[in-house]
Amino acid sequence: MRRMTGGAAIVEALAANGVDTVFGLPGAQMYPLFDALKQREAAIRTVGARHEQACGYMAFGYARSTGRPGVYAVVPGPGVLNTTAALCTAYGTGSPVLCLTGQVPTAFLGKGRGHLHELPDQLGTLRSLVKWAERIERVEDAPAVIDEAFRRMLSGRPGPVAVEMAWDVMAGAAEVAPLPASRPDRRPVPCGEAVARAARLLAAAERPMILVGSGAQHAGAAVLALAEALDAPVGAFRGGRGVVDEDHPLGVSSYAARLLWDDTDALVGIGSRLEMPYMRWAGMMRLIDRPETPPLVRLDIDPVEFERLVPEVGILADSEDGARALLAAVRAFPRRDRPDRRAAIAAAKARARSAVEAVQPQVAYLDAIRAVLPRDGFLVPELSQLGFATYFGWPVHEPRTYVSEGYQGTLGFGFPTALGVKVAHPGRAVVSVTGDGGFLFGVQELATAAQERIGLVTVVVNNASYGNVLRDQQTGFGNRIIGSVLENPDFLLLAKAFGVAGAAVSTPDGLAAELRLAFDRPGPTLIEVRVPQGTEASPWPFIHPPARPA
Repeated sequence: MRRMTGGAAIVEALAANGVDTVFGLPGAQMYPLFDALKQREAAIRTVGARHEQACGYMAFGYARSTGRPGVYAVVPGPGVLNTTAALCTAYGTGSPVLCLTGQVPTAFLGKGRGHLHELPDQLGTLRSLVKWAERIERVEDAPAVIDEAFRRMLSGRPGPVAVEMAWDVMAGAAEVAPLPASRPDRRPVPCGEAVARAARLLAAAERPMILVGSGAQHAGAAVLALAEALDAPVGAFRGGRGVVDEDHPLGVSSYAARLLWDDTDALVGIGSRLEMPYMRWAGMMRLIDRPETPPLVRLDIDPVEFERLVPEVGILADSEDGARALLAAVRAFPRRDRPDRRAAIAAAKARARSAVEAVQPQVAYLDAIRAVLPRDGFLVPELSQLGFATYFGWPVHEPRTYVSEGYQGTLGFGFPTALGVKVAHPGRAVVSVTGDGGFLFGVQELATAAQERIGLVTVVVNNASYGNVLRDQQTGFGNRIIGSVLENPDFLLLAKAFGVAGAAVSTPDGLAAELRLAFDRPGPTLIEVRVPQGTEASPWPFIHPPARPA
């Protein structure tokens, strides 16, 4: 038993659960917690930010790139509301993020007196956005509530959680008994009958395909072994990129997967919502919740997924456990002779690569980055013309090295998320690829990068527009342009003002050369890529391809 404040009790529980970094922005209700973080700075690094949304997205980047919980702390009310986009992104991508926030004094809870940062129902608001949210009512309850937060974050489908503590409780003190670190719930055992049914279906297939999502990021070896047993290509849209190396004969890009789709006679979805075949390829306005052809096998740890998209066979399991169980069952059947399968996959990969060459200059710039970024380096795209092209034009070689936005599609997420990725991986190269519009959503975090010496390389493509909006207005709305053309600052002077190294280029070779220099710098770098407005080819024919690509 130790006497400590509520803030210190939270920090001690974080340390017990292995937390080494907290992203945060201090304020009145959170002073005791930040004071406790200062006293524990030898064990837990606190990374400050200039806007609360960046705290949330840095924690998201940390979690997404490591698989471990990312933690952030902000004031209640407007502070926590500023982070809700990041919580939604974490929820959508199955990323474990812990939000820590304060509350009005206990006596004012639910009184509506307009105390500082008061919300009508902050806990209710948070519960609508995350897996679980709770208030710590007493100082001595902090270890149990924080441990429960970690259990909830990491059990089943990972996701964000939130914990609040009233101002007076966080500042108060009590005798606190530490608890051992939380442990996730035991993973479900794959149902033998379901596995056997799926194996029979797959053993009879001639042209099966595997599509993976965020839930398979830790299961690469098992997924690849299953793919090799089936001679099945493995594709992904965003979250599953890198589960199987796209250099492997069975690792395919999203567009190569589309070229193979029409001849596919069995689909295995592993840890994925299967957005590509049933929304992107079928039409975003058409709801498919019971696909018929080809037969669908789904392997997922979330039982609700089998109601959202009903498979022919559903296997409730962790992706690694389920893939290994399915592999063993498939191997019990005589291996099916598929002599032309690998050749067909290779042809689709070559055809896809040739086709996407039309998306210029984006693909040329991506090729330049890929040529100099180490295979274990990280790319964090943005909702931008270059970012959209990464969906099909950026080969991913290792799990978790492609950190995307998921279905929330939050413009401006990329730069602060990449800062969190770099904090988590200081010894590995991290590149943020963003547009001029999205970058300015969080430009103030250049100050964070400089102050915290975060060696992130940020590539800002300056086309003086929200490029996608501008194209849509030109082509779909009679060239009636509104709100999509931008007058930008001088990005090199901006970088200099923040104390960040800067460079400007206008060719892919120039970008490659500047990246090599940037990777050798200890601090942050901003590289502006100047692209004439309206000159980028549309990436959408490769994201929403026609029914059967020509």
